[in-house]
Amino acid sequence: MKSQTVTGGGGIKLHVVETGNPKGKPILFLHGLSQCTHCWKKQMESDLADDFRLVAMDIRGHGLSEKPKDAYGDTKLWADDVQAVITELGLDQPILIGWSYGGEILCDYLRHYGEEHIGGLNFVGGVSKLGEPVFPFLGQDFIALAEGLFSDNAEESAATLQKFIRLWFHKEPTMEDFYFFLGYNTIVPPYVRVGLFSRSIENDDILATIRKPVLLTQGEHDSLVLMEMAEYHKSKIPHAQISRYPEVGHAPFWESPERFNSELLFIIFYFYLNIFIFFIKI
Repeated sequence: MKSQTVTGGGGIKLHVVETGNPKGKPILFLHGLSQCTHCWKKQMESDLADDFRLVAMDIRGHGLSEKPKDAYGDTKLWADDVQAVITELGLDQPILIGWSYGGEILCDYLRHYGEEHIGGLNFVGGVSKLGEPVFPFLGQDFIALAEGLFSDNAEESAATLQKFIRLWFHKEPTMEDFYFFLGYNTIVPPYVRVGLFSRSIENDDILATIRKPVLLTQGEHDSLVLMEMAEYHKSKIPHAQISRYPEVGHAPFWESPERFNSELLFIIFYFYLNIFIFFIKI
């Protein structure tokens, strides 16, 4: 696996990792709040690497990317970050995977760049709203953690992050997995989490414009982003497909990696099917 630095929106330095077949269809993974590229370990180190070009980025403020104090409220900056990775790495029509907050980043990207440069979308427990509009789609246990997630008090922050991580899973994570996640969550400054949730936005206008293949991956026991969010997305994107994961929480790609990885083929299949249909119509 190789890593590199890409200059994103406003000149911020973004950490990007890549593995897999350089000639394969590219897949670009965007993680959620307080995460990093490591969360995609079960994809980046899987058989997907035999056939696909797998790329993951630390979103601004996370992982090994730069963590400015106040660069999180502008949708254009988020969109520019994604486009910078696509352009710098020469990704041809990548499939974009957005987990949790990553779903909002997908919408930011579409708002400013449209669908021209991408092949398809996968919202994984993903949101398309922020601020008050998203509250009905979030679990109450998650909302209750907000104060602790935003706290500058180290003890309170650490205790809240532990509760936050446990909320992701329907089944109790192993101690190894728990501390793996806790480690990289703790390097995200609280001011970054505040910045990410300082926005209030809705993207119904953007969802209505999507024509590329869309998969909505949702754990049936997700206690952070509720099933109602996926169903809402389906109502706005009629051609989207919902994939429901029983006995799974907020991280289907970790709790059920074999199924998750195989379903990425669904989006890629429909991408090529759309191309085929396009040429037939010509």
